[in-house]
Amino acid sequence: MSEAIATEAIEREAMEYDVVIVGAGPAGLSAAIRLKQLAEAAGSEITVAVLEKGSEVGAHILSGAVIDPSGINELLPNWEELGIPLETKVTRDKFVILGPHGDLDISFLPFPKWMLNHGNYIASLGNVCRSLAALAEALGVEIYPGMAASEVVYNEDGSVKGVVAGVFGIDKNGEKGPDYQPGIELHAKYTFIGEGVRGSLAKQLQARFGLTNGREPQKFGIGIKELWQVPDENFEPGLTQHTFGWPLDNATGGGSFMYHFGDNYVAIGFVLHLNYKNPWLSPF
Repeated sequence: MSEAIATEAIEREAMEYDVVIVGAGPAGLSAAIRLKQLAEAAGSEITVAVLEKGSEVGAHILSGAVIDPSGINELLPNWEELGIPLETKVTRDKFVILGPHGDLDISFLPFPKWMLNHGNYIASLGNVCRSLAALAEALGVEIYPGMAASEVVYNEDGSVKGVVAGVFGIDKNGEKGPDYQPGIELHAKYTFIGEGVRGSLAKQLQARFGLTNGREPQKFGIGIKELWQVPDENFEPGLTQHTFGWPLDNATGGGSFMYHFGDNYVAIGFVLHLNYKNPWLSPF
């Protein structure tokens, strides 16, 4: 159902849903699937829309990830039959300290359980999201890729009414260009914000409702990753390796990772905590 409405002197079309989810990542898609499951179990109908700023689901999910299957076991107990691509079970954890002149394998040390990956899977998180999106659509979820949500819409009492999506033609100065399109409003009984790190709508809501007041500040990092396909002699399926130390100093958090999975693929990358002090440091 749609109707013409005016917000801040901009006339937009509006669409009504029970739930609007911003972000087609693992959290947003899992929420959409779970809502449909609960509605089906209750014998009722629920309308769910998922907005994704990327050109397709998974376009902004670039992580080569080690995934704990406990969540997906609860959401989709038959996920293997459904073809969710958790490709390679972790077979070995390796931890190495690097120095400027060599390395030390410390895998023999008693690491805490949360650092160990026994029972987890190595996978492309983008491919996992694409599979979840297909399942969600089969349940009746409407997914709109290429639709970035740009602002929150509020009810008269100040509660969240929905979001504005699909605004195009804004120039670098924030002005309307010749190809400007005002977008569309999506209204919902519940609006789920699953944008990921430093989402623009999340920041608006944090400021408006004081969600970060009296809370510990969030911690951020940057990750750089490449995907290599290596010869058999360099490939150990299920190996996860993490390093500490060089090229970082003792006051800078971060390290590298290598995950062996799939068809001789190695996800290799470096993570750096963004509270580093050296302004000349370049993780790239």
